[in-house]
Amino acid sequence: MSSILTNNSAMVALQTLKSINSNLASTQAEISTGKSIGSAKDNAAVWAISKVMEADVKGFKGISDSLSLGESTVAVARQASETVTDLLTEIKSKIVAAQEDNVDRGKIQTDIVALRNQITSVVGAAQFNGLNLVDGSQTGTNANGNTGVDVLSSLDRKADGSIVTSSIGVDAQNLSLTAGTALGAAAASVGTDTGTAGVIDANDGGTNDSITLDTFAFLDASGGATATAAVMPDAAGVDTAVTNGLVVGDQLSLTIGTVQGNYVVKEGDTAESVVAGMKNALVAQGLDGDSFSMDIDTNAAQLVITNETNADVAYSFSASRGSGGLSGLATMDVSSSGGADAALGAIENMIQTSIDASAAFGSVEGRIEIQSDFVGKLSDSLKSGIGAMVDADMEAASARLQALQVQQQLGTQALSIANQAPQNILSLFR
Repeated sequence: MSSILTNNSAMVALQTLKSINSNLASTQAEISTGKSIGSAKDNAAVWAISKVMEADVKGFKGISDSLSLGESTVAVARQASETVTDLLTEIKSKIVAAQEDNVDRGKIQTDIVALRNQITSVVGAAQFNGLNLVDGSQTGTNANGNTGVDVLSSLDRKADGSIVTSSIGVDAQNLSLTAGTALGAAAASVGTDTGTAGVIDANDGGTNDSITLDTFAFLDASGGATATAAVMPDAAGVDTAVTNGLVVGDQLSLTIGTVQGNYVVKEGDTAESVVAGMKNALVAQGLDGDSFSMDIDTNAAQLVITNETNADVAYSFSASRGSGGLSGLATMDVSSSGGADAALGAIENMIQTSIDASAAFGSVEGRIEIQSDFVGKLSDSLKSGIGAMVDADMEAASARLQALQVQQQLGTQALSIANQAPQNILSLFR
């Protein structure tokens, strides 16, 4: 049945043309923007995921900047500590020369003072953007639980969508010449010395051939010194003005003859771990096990050092807070034979301190570099993932555009033909 009121063919052709024009507009938008999903109305779920990932990419850009800043800061500190190591090696050569009797020790001391001043200059200048990791100015606690700073290294997104930051802890290394505050005997001391004061008597059958490191106390949260383990100096209630107890960072030094062992108190240290650390430090510095026996009594938390030789040996012990690793350099004097002998034993420990600092900085600098490389690759992967979800396939879009343009022309012609159908009815009345 033909009707002049209802043109079904025209309606079908019109709807088809509208659909073609809609697809054509969508394809043109893809080509112009380069995205198949440009807004939430295109695909809400995929769009939401892509926006979260884009936010993460922006966050990782900030992480990359943080890592670059941290790597530069650590590199400066590492270079400074390596330079200090070289200068200390030069000082050692001067000290060795001062061991001879037929030398001008006064001139050698002048050279040592010049090198010492250069070390002070290097340590003071080793800062990046105002942050110095080698001059003892850092007081905060880092992610490792030690004195130092943190470098923001990652943003970790959990399954519930929450974000947790991760940091790389950089331990500060105090290479200054500043002498620390001396701690009282109650904090740490050689409690038993039955022989001559300051001397481990020769092993000649007597009872005075040993000393015992057995006196320790730790600061507590009430401002006293009754704790059983070391706490951080910035912990609530701790009063670092109290010198009759130990806190994290305090330095203990025990010298047996010409061998000096140093131990830095760590968080959670007890008397037992302190004496174990001091024994390891003396062994590391070359204390002869045949000449001196060292026995640890874990129940009594004490280190007994016995002289196995037939000669008296001098010893000294000190405990200080905030001292620089090279504090002994400030008072080093080789002008006399005795001073030259003492300096030879002390310089080895200082060189080891600077070497340890260089190694620590080098290790963390390598870790930061690895993390920076990983963050860069992770950002690239996230960008690729976002592109796979929302970017338009330009080859397919181009082919689709040409097909839709042909369909549009055909649809327009079909609609034109359908609109002419009612005119055919006029022929029935001629």
